[in-house]
Amino acid sequence: MKIFVNRKIKRLFCGILLCVLFFTFIAVLLMEFEVRNAAVYTIVCFLLMSAAILVICYKYFREQHKIMEHAILQITEYISGNKDVTIECNDEGELYRLFHEVNSLVAILNAHAENEKNAKKFLKNTISDISHQLKTPLAALTIYMGLIQDEAEELPTIQEFSRLSEQELDRIEDLVQNLLKITKLDAGMIVLEKSLENVSEIAESVKKHFLFRASQEGKEICLSGSGETAFLCDRRWMIEAVSNLVKNALDHTREGDCIRMEWRVSASIVQITIKDNGSGIYPEDLHHIFKRFYRSRYSKDTQGIGLGLPLTKAIVEAHSGTIEVDSALGRGTSFTMNFLIPTKL
Repeated sequence: MKIFVNRKIKRLFCGILLCVLFFTFIAVLLMEFEVRNAAVYTIVCFLLMSAAILVICYKYFREQHKIMEHAILQITEYISGNKDVTIECNDEGELYRLFHEVNSLVAILNAHAENEKNAKKFLKNTISDISHQLKTPLAALTIYMGLIQDEAEELPTIQEFSRLSEQELDRIEDLVQNLLKITKLDAGMIVLEKSLENVSEIAESVKKHFLFRASQEGKEICLSGSGETAFLCDRRWMIEAVSNLVKNALDHTREGDCIRMEWRVSASIVQITIKDNGSGIYPEDLHHIFKRFYRSRYSKDTQGIGLGLPLTKAIVEAHSGTIEVDSALGRGTSFTMNFLIPTKL
């Protein structure tokens, strides 16, 4: 039987068996030689045997308790961050086999953590290299386009070419910047500097940024919510997330349409909603809009790069929040971001 592989369990059973045999032998002798008050002595022998068995069991289980306490202490240390701890498993038996499996699991987790650390380090270095290699020529090209425009005042064709080139350069720069942002968020390279921020101030900042474009396109940006609503977030990144949603709404609405920014507190959740009465999203696209570089085959936006919504989702999730979308074709779209408000116990 596997249970007897453990020497300590063997000793326990042997000790109990010896006690039973010894006191049974004594009781038989008392009865055999018809000792006076043999029944009393037999009861005494039974009580002594029971006491001896209890002592043997107590010692065994106390030792097992110490082993388990030590194992729990080692596991707690590992959870606390000490990756070098192991549980002693130099004996035989099912319990020590379990300890060996736990040690193997710890080794696997440590290996995965080390691989992830190396991967993040490599990604960080790669991002830095890409950033340096792309930013420099883009800056140079922007300067060259400016020089061409300055020198080409009498040449309409060159001016038009320069204007289109500048648009494409801006588009490439947006692509690079968004790629860098979303990759840094994925790699955990960005530490969010959270503080208690007023939602209405964030909304006002976003509205001010898009006000000129909205007026040029004959659209309206409306705000609705309490001026007291606040939650913990990184202001710069939260403005980025909301701005992407407002830009998306402006891209898919017509003249005379309205983009609404609403916020409210529900229980322990802050909800920020960006809704419009634009063209809406096709049902088959709803499950893909947060995928990077995804572009609907129905989209009329030829300048989009398909990174705005994925970036917003990454920012929201970095704040431990969620984002939902609800859309009806021809009636508009609504994006809702949900953020928990920490409660004091």
